[in-house]
Amino acid sequence: MEGPGLGSQCRNHSHGSHLPGFGRHGICAHENKELAKAKEILPLIEDSSNCDIVKATQYGIFERCKELVEAGYDVRQPDRENVSLLHWAAINNRLELVKFYISKGAVIDQLGGDLNSTPLHWAIRQGHLPMVILLLQHGADPTLIDGEGFSSIHLAVLFQHMPIIAYLISKGQSVNMTDVNGQTPLMLSAYKVIGPEPTGFLLKFNPSLSAVDKTHQNTPLHWAVAAGNVSAVDKLLEAGSSLDIRNAKGETPLDMAVQNKNQLIIHMLKTEAKMRANKKFRLWRWLQKCELFLLLILSMITLWAVGYILDFNSDSWLLKGCLLVALFFLTSLFPSVIAFLYFFYKTWATDPGFTKASEEERKVNIVTLAETGCLDFRTFCTSCLIRKPLRSLHCHVCNSCVARFDQHCFWTGRCVGFGNHHHYIFFLLSLSMVCDWIIYGSFVYWSNHCATTFKEDGLWTYLSQIVACSPWVLYIFLLAAFHFSWSTFLLINQLFQIAFLGLTSHERISLLKQSRHMKQTLSLRKTPYNLGFTQNLADFFQCGCFGLVKPCIIDWTSQYTMVFHPAKEKVLRSV
Repeated sequence: MEGPGLGSQCRNHSHGSHLPGFGRHGICAHENKELAKAKEILPLIEDSSNCDIVKATQYGIFERCKELVEAGYDVRQPDRENVSLLHWAAINNRLELVKFYISKGAVIDQLGGDLNSTPLHWAIRQGHLPMVILLLQHGADPTLIDGEGFSSIHLAVLFQHMPIIAYLISKGQSVNMTDVNGQTPLMLSAYKVIGPEPTGFLLKFNPSLSAVDKTHQNTPLHWAVAAGNVSAVDKLLEAGSSLDIRNAKGETPLDMAVQNKNQLIIHMLKTEAKMRANKKFRLWRWLQKCELFLLLILSMITLWAVGYILDFNSDSWLLKGCLLVALFFLTSLFPSVIAFLYFFYKTWATDPGFTKASEEERKVNIVTLAETGCLDFRTFCTSCLIRKPLRSLHCHVCNSCVARFDQHCFWTGRCVGFGNHHHYIFFLLSLSMVCDWIIYGSFVYWSNHCATTFKEDGLWTYLSQIVACSPWVLYIFLLAAFHFSWSTFLLINQLFQIAFLGLTSHERISLLKQSRHMKQTLSLRKTPYNLGFTQNLADFFQCGCFGLVKPCIIDWTSQYTMVFHPAKEKVLRSV
């Protein structure tokens, strides 16, 4: 028989502070005596017939508890330390016992223990999401304040239980609820928990960035600066926190950072202030809107300028070299200037499979997943607040989950996924063909317009001759050769993965890493997505080859479980 779910209300936090009830190192100053007892691992009980009801509750011995209650024990009666049976059942995640005690008249929000907490508070401190769900379903009040001044959501933040935070907010608890000191969960997180989470997680629920506490009139950014919480400062600045709000002492966040002599945060705040000042100019906003168009124009101008410099009527290669260096730093040469523009545009402009959900839909999904026991943060994206479809991945550059994620392409500046993967393949193909023709044309030009003696004088003389003949053509040749090499390599690699493996680049790399970690060979061909060469191509390009193959239409933006594939007797993922 298993022992009680050990764990105290009190736990080390990531950062010490001066909040009520917390000592210098962030540990509860007055640890609950009865919870300290729960830390002690009790020996296994062979004969439960002599257990008292508290011990039976801790161990989850349902029959013994039922026997004692039916014999007349009052489930509302606290023990000597003012702790009810419902508290002990909640902290040890004894779901059946909680249901039983409630049916026998237990008070759902009974206060108990040194911290004057409810059973819900105890369950939250231990991170028992199923117990939190059960207690709320039976009417537990998450807005009640415990003896330390914290509500349910504040406790979930302090103990960094993100699933519980998400569930409480989705069930209607305000993300801006204040504790006894007037601090919101975001303030508490920024001040008490060093690191990006749960600050970054709370920001997904659109909390107030300008709210201030009762005593110090500090915003969340003030609190993050006061704690020296660099990660929280970064998250709050990214979310748009005001730099100008003054607290009760008349200090802005920058004033506070200067007073604390935190040079890194001072630099972050000053840099952010300069960036925001620049964004006020209309020209800056216009440049952001026209980014793609201006990028293409700049690429063409750069291509012309490099050739013009190389053919410049001057024998001074030092002058030409200086002009080229200056041009490089002024224009930031973009590598894919000669890509076939249509497929480049389609790859860039087409939605790769970004997941989309309204705030209300996200909350409904969180509640549904939690109450069905599926709120698993391995499959739930804490950034997008959605259940991740299978084969998807959250791209931190695009800040979104992408269906059937392949890669974030450096050359297009865009994710490659379910929606635009086929455009990406044609982009690579067209780029390879254009570069191939340019390379061929360069050799034709040299043979017809340049006096070369390759056979007589060898390679080095030949290179000197073509450089002297037309530096422009040589430059175009080298540029085309470079783009031909990487585009052809990626095209062959992509087609191999699609046709022979049925995998994306991300999946292939993940399987190889897993193989190294497990120190055993994993077959890349034996995956649920490999349906054979012909079917793989038909499914990817959605092409039936004049009726020879029947492509399987799958919407990878909404695939979560596995189903039988009737065509090839393979396993695929579906809703």
